[in-house]
Amino acid sequence: MPERFVLAFGQMQFIYLQPFFRVDKKLVIGFMGFIGCVIKLLSTLSTYYQPISVIAFSRFVLKNGLRVLIHEDDSTPMVAVNVLYNVGSKDESPDKTGFAHLFEHLMFGGSANIPNFDDPIQLAGGENNAFTNNDMTNFYDLLPAENLEVALWLESDRMLSLNFSKKVLEVQRKVVVEEFKETCLNEPYGDVWHHLSELAYQVHPYQWPTIGKIPKHVEDATLEDVKNFFFKYYRPNNAILVIAGNVKTDKALELVEKWFGDIPPGEVSLRQLPAEPKQTVFHDRVTEGKVPVDSLYLAFHACSRMDKDFYVVDLLSDVLGNGSSSRLFRRLLKEQRLFSHIDCYITASIDPGLLIIEGKPSEGVSLETAEAAIWKELAQLKEESISGRELEKLVNKSESALVFSEVSVLNKAINLAFFELIGDAAMINREVELYQAVTVEDIKRVANEVFTPENCSRLIYKATKNENGEAVKAMEAAEEEEED
Repeated sequence: MPERFVLAFGQMQFIYLQPFFRVDKKLVIGFMGFIGCVIKLLSTLSTYYQPISVIAFSRFVLKNGLRVLIHEDDSTPMVAVNVLYNVGSKDESPDKTGFAHLFEHLMFGGSANIPNFDDPIQLAGGENNAFTNNDMTNFYDLLPAENLEVALWLESDRMLSLNFSKKVLEVQRKVVVEEFKETCLNEPYGDVWHHLSELAYQVHPYQWPTIGKIPKHVEDATLEDVKNFFFKYYRPNNAILVIAGNVKTDKALELVEKWFGDIPPGEVSLRQLPAEPKQTVFHDRVTEGKVPVDSLYLAFHACSRMDKDFYVVDLLSDVLGNGSSSRLFRRLLKEQRLFSHIDCYITASIDPGLLIIEGKPSEGVSLETAEAAIWKELAQLKEESISGRELEKLVNKSESALVFSEVSVLNKAINLAFFELIGDAAMINREVELYQAVTVEDIKRVANEVFTPENCSRLIYKATKNENGEAVKAMEAAEEEEED
């Protein structure tokens, strides 16, 4: 792996010459002190400009199937505890969506022996949170290393069993339904992913967003539904525990065995999700809502997270939409002023995902003109290879992002868990090499595979007009709903 920056100060040779004039001794001492400071500074800087350090970890599997990864980092007084459950919204039944997200909330509603999860963590000087997506549900705690056992006690108890009560279910059900209404129904463009997912996926369960298809699915959830979902997916043999921070592996493993070793495993069945067939025709949908301006979304099918071309697709999206120097931003927004906002990104899902281009045309620019400009840029990417300098710049940005992500033990814990989930935790140390292996020919090849009309799903989100032909603003919409 090539170094990003090499400090040559240590290779310099100093030749001592007898001075032919007298020098004040204090000045010499002061100068040597200055040189000493410079050497110390450069020595410190050299630690930041070395190749990305390897994240060393130890891996264990308990008798109940729980996978355990431990990473020692004595540069911090903290420890991160991350528990990843191999369950996401893609594991839900089409008529009971939103359950994975509901469980993210239920897991904070009390467990078998602990009525409240947050208070003990906070009393131990820590914090905690969670997130859910299509592929997984992830819980994490960050606290002083000497209080590691508090986090393990808490996480093991809610893995053992939740506090299944009608009261807890009712409270969390209301919270989730309210979140759905606030973020999807009352927020401008809040239902975009409901439209895009359904438009792009015909059979795969990525066809609904993590929050669920409709609030009613969560509203109708029974205590029996909740228990069945929990004991099917929230089992040690369907989970990955990562401890990263100022710990010793032997001691940490001893505590893991103490708190998690006797939790019974579950009967976790092998996933058999329907594979999304290759899209062969252009998908199109026009919807209307109380949003500020018209918006355009182009969703292209792309490869899975484990595919060898994933890093090509990621850099391809960066060519178009990563920062102010990206092509779509620089050419269509800054130079031609066709858009007031434009972006490009990938979903990076474990199963084959999407590359999304979204934009809001500038005032006076039609959706047709704006979209034509995007397709022109895509055509250029398919016909002409990007320069080596442009690719190098993007790879360097990706590498920098990876370097900064290593600063946080929490990020390392989350990333280790994710790579373990997709098959190889050691991949966390190979990402830079995989980005560096991408060539300009790869970018052009994948651009030709991805950017075709028959691989595209287009969503046009039009703004509802009032009597004066003006877009109904969010505030006006809220006021109208209150009056109704």
